[in-house]
Amino acid sequence: MSYESHVAASSQSIPHGPARHRHRPRTIHRLADNDRVNDLAPLDSFAALLTPEGLALLDEVRGTDPAAELAVATRLRRDHPAGLVSAALTQARLRQRAVAKFGTADAERMFFTPNGVEQSTRTSVAAYRASRFTALGVRSVADLCCGIGGDAIALARAGIRVLAVDRDPLTAAAARANAEALGLADLIEVREADVTEVDTSPYDAVFVDPARRGGRGRIFDPEAYSPPLSWTVDAALKAPHAALKIAPGVPHEAVPPQAEAEWISDAGDVKEAVLWFGTEPGLVRATLLPGPHTLRGRGLPNPQVRSLGRYLYEPDGAVIRAHLVAEAAADLDGGLIDETIAYVTADEPRPTPYATAYEITGQLPFNVKKLKALLRESEVGVLTVKKRGSAVDPEELRRKVLPKPHGRNAATVFLTRVAGAPTMLLGHPARPGEPAA
Repeated sequence: MSYESHVAASSQSIPHGPARHRHRPRTIHRLADNDRVNDLAPLDSFAALLTPEGLALLDEVRGTDPAAELAVATRLRRDHPAGLVSAALTQARLRQRAVAKFGTADAERMFFTPNGVEQSTRTSVAAYRASRFTALGVRSVADLCCGIGGDAIALARAGIRVLAVDRDPLTAAAARANAEALGLADLIEVREADVTEVDTSPYDAVFVDPARRGGRGRIFDPEAYSPPLSWTVDAALKAPHAALKIAPGVPHEAVPPQAEAEWISDAGDVKEAVLWFGTEPGLVRATLLPGPHTLRGRGLPNPQVRSLGRYLYEPDGAVIRAHLVAEAAADLDGGLIDETIAYVTADEPRPTPYATAYEITGQLPFNVKKLKALLRESEVGVLTVKKRGSAVDPEELRRKVLPKPHGRNAATVFLTRVAGAPTMLLGHPARPGEPAA
């Protein structure tokens, strides 16, 4: 069953950079400049960062406030080449951005490209994937399209020997520098090469992370990935085990019958889908991090629509993407509020890691004036607006119903449909002793 997407008023979209092009004309990603003077080519500039002078300069500019970059650059250029200063400040900026994915300890030692920061796998997800490989008995992996080495690092830390391959010379140089900086060079061999020309037969498993972005943004057609999905599937079928990282929005019909499909979220944010080979063909699962908590598909029929109960459950995005709302609803002894809306309702509270639970305190037909009056009467000053199956803009609604927030209570309003009718549901996260959010 396909469900309508939801929007939380507090959510933000994070822009991503262009994809790594590995099977198109070679692209050199240029480091950002602080002025128009830079006499070093990108690879030379990167290599200069690895010299004693460059490493010392990286230590000196660590944590530089972006607002102070011009003043810092002006001072440092008195004693260092302009290109090296520019590269060091750019690297410091990238390291600050990478903390969210890699943590402070690793990010401050690693080396990044702009694309590498945006497209690399966050440590929690990469470590989980590495744990699955080790559970399969894998001791060596060919990591194709390795980027700056996020997955290779996690695999090596799990004791797995890695061949990390990327076609872009600057990206490969960053991956090699990261393996050395983190003390993993003995386990990670970095090779600058076209992944389609690499012999993976000596390895226990293959991992492929194809580029899913182009010059115009995200690529939705799996055959437009670089390399295309059909090539990666062929490569996977030649190995005892394999994992292919794909976009979480991939159509289920595009999943090959030989694969297990897994959707992964981290702290409620859907990160990726993975096609596993050599595991359980046809299985669909949703995995939530931290945990991990894994919900396995059981082939259940679509949940029944039922009347609104006391509790409303908002399934995790990975559960929805994996089409496992029926499994989540069955575990909650619940049903849907509408046949096309992925909200589960139930009368009794049940703990679950697969959905956020809310206690519903009010229900009314869509009416802005009535909602405003109800919020004023309830002394609500903090309002979270969520929606599924509604065209209303959450921020605009918030401004209308709480023009001057001053109440002492908080509430959540759901803009949705109940049995086909536009409806507003008022509630709050389940309290202690009830299902954990």
